[in-house]
Amino acid sequence: MIQGFYTGISGIQTHQFGIDTVADNIANISTVGYREYRSEFANLFSNALNSTSALSSVQSQIGIGSTANATTMSTKQGSPLQSERSTDLAIEGSGWFGVSSSDGVFFTRDGNFGFNSNYELVSPDGYYLLGTVGSNISGSVLTSQEENIALGEPSKQQKLQFPPELHFSVQPTTEAKFFGNLTSLDQMRVVSVKAIDEQSNTNGIQVEFTRADPDDATIWNMRVFTHNNDFNQERDPLTGEIKYVPSVIYDEQFGVAKFDDNGALISTSINSINNNGTSVKLNFGSGYSGLVANGESYSLSSTSDGKIAGELEGYSIGKNGQILASFTNGEQSSVGSVALYHFINDQALERVGSNKFMQSQNSGVPFFQKDIFGNNTASGILSSMLESSNVDLSTAMSELIVMQRSFDANAKSITTADEMIQKALQMHK
Repeated sequence: MIQGFYTGISGIQTHQFGIDTVADNIANISTVGYREYRSEFANLFSNALNSTSALSSVQSQIGIGSTANATTMSTKQGSPLQSERSTDLAIEGSGWFGVSSSDGVFFTRDGNFGFNSNYELVSPDGYYLLGTVGSNISGSVLTSQEENIALGEPSKQQKLQFPPELHFSVQPTTEAKFFGNLTSLDQMRVVSVKAIDEQSNTNGIQVEFTRADPDDATIWNMRVFTHNNDFNQERDPLTGEIKYVPSVIYDEQFGVAKFDDNGALISTSINSINNNGTSVKLNFGSGYSGLVANGESYSLSSTSDGKIAGELEGYSIGKNGQILASFTNGEQSSVGSVALYHFINDQALERVGSNKFMQSQNSGVPFFQKDIFGNNTASGILSSMLESSNVDLSTAMSELIVMQRSFDANAKSITTADEMIQKALQMHK
């Protein structure tokens, strides 16, 4: 009967532990990135009244209670929550964000981040988000436009800080390409394309084609000139028609384009032109690739490279944790990458509060996943999203009821044992 007291007390203690665990889960039902914990129990040693090693063929044992054995983390995915900020992040699948402070490096699923006044990505409580800063920034100048910044090694990650002012340098036009059909008809053809100079001005390159001989479709005269985009009105003295002509012509050249009898391009005598100080290659193609002159189906088009200068509009986070700088010229460039850490044993991470965890001996060291090319990757990071708590309220309430009933039953066993002792004492009198 005395053993009933101890067994009941151990049951009360373990189920109180279970109630506390479930209550903590319910309290964090709205905590972003919270990981649910579940209680695990174990039975205590048993008193052996008899064993198979004795004369009896069966064992006779009495358990002496239970104990709280562990709490295990649930790794199921929380529901996604849409956010209006690109710096709010969620993780699809496994992985952890790394954050740092003067106390060390911690790991979390809470992706509520934003830029502070120093243009550092931080959590609401001031922890620095870790990642790789691209090498394409020198002072306040973007030295190269990148689509992706590869992650460095886990031990080399740093706080993500970017300059408040960033300049996108002009990329002058170096090549212009022309396509289409001049046809075999004796008509003037005109095609133009934009060309950016070293001063970040958007100029134009215009090409005019006229037949050298009305009866010969294989030779076309060419006039090519570069001009600014400031136009003046001029009236044609013969027709009276008003024309718009550029106020400045930087370069003007005359040449010939030769085609074979089938309209395939053989050669052009003009291969480059000056665009206010920058030489631009003129690519008219060859053969049937580029310009042709046959039939009556007229079409001309053109493309060119080059980008005007721009100033920083702001930073955002895109797919797979790529940090993007946007500029006033409409261009974007990746300038950093958010780190996504993984562990061999997530269950062994040590809880330190504030929805953060620390590496432990049993968790193993953090590592990055790799893509098919062997490069470190943060695949699985979603921007403008947050991950809700993975606690299911209905399941948690059911567990709470079970724990409470078990607590009450163990309390009843103590009361019953007490009544039995009282009766035994009365009988002894």
